[in-house]
Amino acid sequence: MGKTITEKIIEAHIVSGRFVPGTEIGIRIDQTLTQDATGTMAYLEFESMQVPRVRTDLSISYIDHNTIQSGFENSDDHRYLQTVAQKYGIYLSRAGNGICHQVHFERFGKPGKTLLGSDSHTPTGGALGMLAIGAGGLDVALAMAGEPFYVTCPRIIKINLTGKLPPSTSAKDIILKILEIFTTKGNVGFIFEYGGEGTAVLSAPERATIANMGAECGVTTSVFPSDEMTRIFLKAQKRLDDWQEISADPDAEYDRIVDIDLSHLVPLTAKPHSPDNISPVRDVGGIRVDQVCIGSCTNSSFKDLVTVAKILKGNVVHPEVSLIIAPGSRQVLENLAVEGYLTDLIMAGARLMESACGFCIGNSQSPQTRGVSLRTSNRNYLGRSGTIDAEVYIVSPETAAASAITGRLTDPRDLGMAYPQVNMPDQFHIDDSMIIKPESTGESSAIEIFRGPNMGVPPRNDPFPDAIEGEVTIKVGDKITTDHIVPAGTRMKYRSNIAKYSEYFFELLDGRFFKRAKKIQDKGKHNIIIAGLSYGQGSSREHAAAGPMFLGVKAVIAKSFERIHAANLINFGIIPVTFKEESDYERINQGDSLEIPDARKTIEENGKMIVKNVSEGVSFEVSYNLSDRQKKILLAGGALNLRHI
Repeated sequence: MGKTITEKIIEAHIVSGRFVPGTEIGIRIDQTLTQDATGTMAYLEFESMQVPRVRTDLSISYIDHNTIQSGFENSDDHRYLQTVAQKYGIYLSRAGNGICHQVHFERFGKPGKTLLGSDSHTPTGGALGMLAIGAGGLDVALAMAGEPFYVTCPRIIKINLTGKLPPSTSAKDIILKILEIFTTKGNVGFIFEYGGEGTAVLSAPERATIANMGAECGVTTSVFPSDEMTRIFLKAQKRLDDWQEISADPDAEYDRIVDIDLSHLVPLTAKPHSPDNISPVRDVGGIRVDQVCIGSCTNSSFKDLVTVAKILKGNVVHPEVSLIIAPGSRQVLENLAVEGYLTDLIMAGARLMESACGFCIGNSQSPQTRGVSLRTSNRNYLGRSGTIDAEVYIVSPETAAASAITGRLTDPRDLGMAYPQVNMPDQFHIDDSMIIKPESTGESSAIEIFRGPNMGVPPRNDPFPDAIEGEVTIKVGDKITTDHIVPAGTRMKYRSNIAKYSEYFFELLDGRFFKRAKKIQDKGKHNIIIAGLSYGQGSSREHAAAGPMFLGVKAVIAKSFERIHAANLINFGIIPVTFKEESDYERINQGDSLEIPDARKTIEENGKMIVKNVSEGVSFEVSYNLSDRQKKILLAGGALNLRHI
C-alpha cells in the first residue's frame, strides 16, 4: 500500500511508537518558532531546563505580536528575547521584520522537515510540504531541549481540489468553504492533506492561506505536496537548494476524501462571531462597512497585496471607511515599494501599518462602537478586535478591496472591472538584515540575559492531589476560545508574568472570575471549570492553562476539548475530562461543590472516574484519555515538575 505525504514525513522523524492512527507517537523536531506573546514564557521554561544550547537544526524567535510600545513591559520583554536568543543559539527576527509565519514561510521553511511553533497558525508551513504543528510553549521548549514532540498519530483526510478558481475568488474562499464543510469543532486528531489538479495550479502563497486557516478547523495541521509550484517559490526566494519533491503515492489510502470543485466557488465571508459562520458575500447583502483591515498571517503576501493595489488603483477609499494595510513581512513591504504598488495603495487612501500582527490580535486599530469591520485575518471571535460590540467579518483580499471602495460589503464580481492578473516575480528582493544570528558557542557564555521588572517565573505546581475537592468557579458554553480564557490585545503585555495576567482571566465572560477563584483557593479548595463542546479553540497560548493552574484549578470538565489546549492543561497538571453523558453538563451549576474521590489512584490504575456533585446530591461518570507518559506528567503536577524529579 502506498503512503501519504503525512506518513512519509512522520515515519522519517518518528522516535517513539508506530504510525497507528489514534495512538501516541513521539517525533523528532527539526525547527522551532516562537513569537513574543508566547515566546517569553517558552524561553523562561527552556532556561529552567538548564540546557546550554538549543538542540534543533534551527530555532527562531520572532517579535511580531506585542510591537506597540505602550509602557515598558513589551520593550523589556523584547530585550529579554534578544539576549536569550544570543545566549542559547536562537535566531531572532526583530520587530518590524514581519509576522512569524510569513517570514518563516519566505526564509526558513523546508519541504520534508518538521516545525513546531508556539503559535496555533504554525501549520502555515504545510504549504511548503512541511509537517508544521502548533503547540504550547512548554512543548516547544522541550523540543528546543532535544526532546521529542508527542502527539496523537493522525488520521488523514484528503482534500481533493479539482477545477480552477473563477475570477474574483481566491484561496481565502477555498478555506472558508472548507470551514463551512468541517466547522470549527469535531476535527481533533485529523490532518488535511491536499491533492488533485486544482492543487497543482495554486501558488505557494495561495497554499499558505489555506494551510494557515486549517487551524480554525481544529486539525493537527495541513500538508501540501512539494512540487513545481514549491520549487518556483523557493527559487524566487534564492533557496532552491532547500527544495525537494514530496508527493503522496498514487495508491495512498486516506481516512476520508472530500472533493471540492474550485470552479463552483463564489466569494464567501465568515460572519460574526465564528470562522465557520459562512455565507456567500452576496447573500449577506450590502451592509454598511466602517473599517477594512487587510493583512495578518493569512493574507498579507506580495500576491495578496498586489491584487489589492490593482483593484484600488484609480479609486479612493470610501469616505466612511478606514482602510488598514499591514504587509506580512518587511520583504513584502520592500517588494511592494520596489514594484510601485505601495504608491498605488497610499494614493487610494490606505493607512499603512507595521509588518506585524497588530489588528488581528486586537493590539491596534479597534473599530468604533458597534462598528462593522471586514478583515482578511483568520479569527472573528467576540471582542478579539478590541471592541466588544464590533461585528467582524472574515473576507478575502478581493472582497476587502471592493468593499473599501463602495463602503458596503461587496462581492468583487459586482465592481464591474476585470479581475487583475498578478505575476509573481522570478526573483524577490531579499534583505535578511533584520534577522540576528546567534553568537557562537564560545562567545555566548558571557552574555547576560536582560530581565525587566515585569518578568516573572514559570509557575510551579504541587503534585496531583489524592482527591479533588472544590467548587465550580465558572461554567461556560460551547466553542470557548483561549481568547475567552486569557484576553488578547493590550492585556498580553503581562504574558511573562502569570501572577499579574491571571487577574484578567475570563474577563470577557465574567469579570469576577479572578476574585472568586482566589477566594476558593484561599479556603484550601480546588477550582473546577465546566465547559461545553470544543473547549480551548484558537490560540496555542499556554497561559490559558498555566494561569488556571496558578489559581488552583485541578480539573476542567467539558463536552470536548481542542488538541493544543488539552495538551497544555496536562503539561500544567490539570486533568481534562469529558462528560460520558453530555446531559450531565446540565446537572451542574456555577458554585456547586464537586468531589472526585481517589482521583490520583483512579488515574494510576486507569479506573472509572466518578464526579460527585455534593450540592445537588448526584454523581456521574466522566471519561479521560491519557497515555502512560501523560499520566506521569499529570501526577507529577506538570511537565516541568517531572523534568526536575
